[in-house]
Amino acid sequence: MKNALLLIDLQTGMDSPQWGPRNNPDAEQNAARLLQHWRAQSAPVFHVRHLSTTPSSPLHPDQGAIAYKAETAPLPDEPSYDKSVNSAFIGTTLEADLRAAGITALTICGLITPHCVSTTTRMAANLGFAVTLAHDACAAFAAAADTSWCGSATFSAEQVHVMAVSELHGEFATARSTDDILRT
Repeated sequence: MKNALLLIDLQTGMDSPQWGPRNNPDAEQNAARLLQHWRAQSAPVFHVRHLSTTPSSPLHPDQGAIAYKAETAPLPDEPSYDKSVNSAFIGTTLEADLRAAGITALTICGLITPHCVSTTTRMAANLGFAVTLAHDACAAFAAAADTSWCGSATFSAEQVHVMAVSELHGEFATARSTDDILRT
């Protein structure tokens, strides 16, 4: 089984206070550890970044914060994909490139857990890839629900993250810690 590392939306715009409180301040450090390991093994690495279509988003190209974070930035020979939706597979050549490289398994990490990480993980599994989710190399932001069907509720960043990982683990991915992944 050929396993690639897929890093999602590890961009400077994710540091904007506009997002609100965040869990797991070590997510980028853990993603960087995974990246260093994959590179040391000369294993395949793929990067994805989000280019929002919403002008006020910190990830909109006009906001000036779409660059990859320094600790997880792609090297010139590592493929990088730009997307404007939650899934890294929509509107990109990611799936075709993975298949052409003989990739059958993905280890996924990045930002943010319940959105682009979750959507890409689900789609990767549905496309037949074996997926490992590096849960401590991902992070989420606090969320508020205010809809007619559930009333108002606020969820901490940790609650959002844990729930998102819990919904993926077992059906779409195997959630593992960075240390556990690096040991094996």
